[in-house]
Amino acid sequence: MKFTVLTLFPGIPQAFFENSIMAKAVEKGIIAYDLVNIRDFAVDKHRTCDDSPYGGGAGQLMMAEPLGRALESVNAKRKHVIYVTPGGKQFTQSKAVELSRKDELVIICGRYEGIDQRIIDYYVDDEISIGDYVMSSGEVSATVIIDTVYRLIDGVISSESLEEESYSDGLLEYPQYTRPPVYQGMEVPDVLLSGNHEKIRKWRLKKRLEKTLANRPDMIMTARLKGELTSEAEQMIEEITNQTSQKLCLQKRKKKKS
Repeated sequence: MKFTVLTLFPGIPQAFFENSIMAKAVEKGIIAYDLVNIRDFAVDKHRTCDDSPYGGGAGQLMMAEPLGRALESVNAKRKHVIYVTPGGKQFTQSKAVELSRKDELVIICGRYEGIDQRIIDYYVDDEISIGDYVMSSGEVSATVIIDTVYRLIDGVISSESLEEESYSDGLLEYPQYTRPPVYQGMEVPDVLLSGNHEKIRKWRLKKRLEKTLANRPDMIMTARLKGELTSEAEQMIEEITNQTSQKLCLQKRKKKKS
């Protein structure tokens, strides 16, 4: 798979491509990338790529012409083009899986107040937001998308690592432990040291459900609607809910007595 990133600051994504697992994937030829400096397509001596927005307003807007020439240089009309923007659709794991099936992604990194709408209308296939907040760097947002997508490509990391992590099967990941067996007086759960794989599987499923119910109950509802929860999981949810209700009742009684 290839990532082509259009940016005013290529040094930011460059560091990501040259380190850690990504660097190994590039070395193996699993991942390819191209960093296109939009300023190289400006025509004036100052390499101007931004101007004041028509109609007034604060800040500067990235101009259509330099960015358009940069997109033409990579044959963007024949590829899948993403513009990272707070005004885009929310980025999700399922979207990452969808994008991982593409042969090449062209990502536009916005700056300032964004880019000229005509670029979006003519070139962009996906407007994506990585969250409900505003950043000054489209490069950081683009890197988030790239990092989420590339790890799903065959050969980058082991398939086993992807099977039970957060958002797989509509649930968050279970807690993990490694050496030492005791840290600050806290012991690793006995079940993980038991060697009983079936008990470990059930413990991990229950912990995934507990965490998802506590932190992202909306994901449980979505998983139910999609039919992703097994009867075993539903039974565990009922047990967890009953246990939580009992704890809350005990806490209320203690407060009344005090």
